[in-house]
Amino acid sequence: MQPSPTPSYNLAMNDIADLRSVPSVSLASFDTDPEGLAGAIGRSFERFGFAVVADHGIPADLIARVEAAAKTFFALPEAVKRRYLVEGGAGQRGYTAFGVETAKDSIEADLKEFWHVGRELPTGHPYAAEMPANLWPAEVTDFRDANLALFAAFDAAGLRILSAIARYLGLDPYFFDETVRDGNSILRLLHYPPVSPDAPGIRAGAHEDINAITLLLGAEEGGLELLDRDGRWLAVAIRPGELVVNIGDMLERLTNNRLPSTSHRVMNPPPERRGFARFSMPFFLHFRPDYLIETLPGTITADRPNLYPEPITANDFLLQRLREIKLI
Repeated sequence: MQPSPTPSYNLAMNDIADLRSVPSVSLASFDTDPEGLAGAIGRSFERFGFAVVADHGIPADLIARVEAAAKTFFALPEAVKRRYLVEGGAGQRGYTAFGVETAKDSIEADLKEFWHVGRELPTGHPYAAEMPANLWPAEVTDFRDANLALFAAFDAAGLRILSAIARYLGLDPYFFDETVRDGNSILRLLHYPPVSPDAPGIRAGAHEDINAITLLLGAEEGGLELLDRDGRWLAVAIRPGELVVNIGDMLERLTNNRLPSTSHRVMNPPPERRGFARFSMPFFLHFRPDYLIETLPGTITADRPNLYPEPITANDFLLQRLREIKLI
């Protein structure tokens, strides 16, 4: 059964259409009020494709460690950073230079550079062919340890959010555990340099994420906007330490568009902030490569027939989308 609304959350009680801004939902009640949490976060996802999440359990000192390591890396000379480019690697590990990634259907490259950390797999793991080994910059102390610790913390928070989503959809609370076990998730360290007045394009063009859900830290500098269903761009405001979480294309497809993968972008800053860089740390939580994305029967109704009658594996879907954003 879909969970009943609870007055312990500042959300519309009767109709998700009543929500006017992305609400902040606390994960602190994961154990004490799982049904209320599921209703709150599920309604936000169904209305916006986004939720703001407080009390997520990722330690502030760990976040600070990773941010410091990222800033040290991105401050290195360009020639040094480019040592960690992986030719033919589709940007899945290591460094991707400024002005490479381009939003689907966009002609202007994004104004950003980034580093990707993937899941560490033991030797001989069956997913090793789809999930390459990590690179680690020798020039930055604590880079490896801090990032692997943050990866694990994101993984844990993501599982709790997926459990709440499962409850909202009327599924077993542990439904998603196996779908993402050893999944091809990626931690991205993002650097948006200061923006010159004549810079072409914007920091990140309008796009939807490929994966199941995205958990984003460090967006306090501003600029993140989502495309609301009325066709207007809505700023996503958060308090320090909160997570922004959004539905990705894989979960949209699995839920027959009940939970939408919403277009979003990162706008250039106003003139008084153009001299400031923006750093953020999104975690793209993926299904395991061989998971078959097949429409959940409970999301198919007379009013919403199956929009995706042909199943596809998570890895095939990922490769398809990487071609569209010019990383392959």
